[in-house]
Amino acid sequence: MINAADSSFKIAAPFSIAGAITHESLGATKEEKKQALKQISKQLGKLQDKMYANNRYSVLICLQGMDTSGKDSLIREVFKYFNARGVNVYTFKQPTSRELKHDYLWRHYVALPEKGKFAVFNRSHYENVLVTRVHPEYLLNENLPGMDTVEDVPADFWQQRFKQINNFEKHLAENGTIILKFFLHISKEEQRQRLLRRLNKKSHNWKFSPADLDERGFWEDYQKYYEEAINNTSKPHAPWYAIPADDKKAARYLVAKTIYDELLKYDIREPEVDDEVMENINLYKRKLSTENPD
Repeated sequence: MINAADSSFKIAAPFSIAGAITHESLGATKEEKKQALKQISKQLGKLQDKMYANNRYSVLICLQGMDTSGKDSLIREVFKYFNARGVNVYTFKQPTSRELKHDYLWRHYVALPEKGKFAVFNRSHYENVLVTRVHPEYLLNENLPGMDTVEDVPADFWQQRFKQINNFEKHLAENGTIILKFFLHISKEEQRQRLLRRLNKKSHNWKFSPADLDERGFWEDYQKYYEEAINNTSKPHAPWYAIPADDKKAARYLVAKTIYDELLKYDIREPEVDDEVMENINLYKRKLSTENPD
């Protein structure tokens, strides 16, 4: 039997990416992990139905991780038993020309979940302090005032972005959005093996892009900037969790169990039935039971 996920993956103190584990087997077989995920995912789906009826909270799930860290398959498996109306998934890639006409948070604002619903950001607003930091030339596409070259980026620019993101998330949390952020932490060797599998397995060739190898060359930069971003933005109202992701099945379970455990801390319950309905419920039953069918 798999033990329940605990708070050991929640980041509350200074986070060292080098000191965080990338592999966790949960002491279980593949089949045990599969069944445990199925059970907790079904419970999550039922809880979302209750949240939809409650119409008080929304949930924002942010998934970040290096290429091949398992974000897509995690979304497929963790949210498999949700009512389709209860969850929306957004993948944020290179900004479009329309999106670049707005500030960098705009496209994330318009994708935020309604009350009673989940939104899953497959990559998120954190790309704006990760990819653009590794490749600062991308910032020039935003056409920011006073920034015509990479050399024009102010010394405090990234700290200002962390502040803006913290303010963005605090505003959401204060207005009923539950925010949970997951860093799927894989090892460089595991990424190498997964990229090789994409090349070796014909049915997975389409998943491979030469750009994956280009970005792999910036591995150490990404690790450094992930660590800094997480340390600057893991807050009580919007915590980060560093999930060991070398074992995909364990990672999926840990994310699902964490979401479920966190949601249980909130007063999410079905609305009270109207007094008149309760008083006359037997009458309504009799009327429907004795009604002549057409």
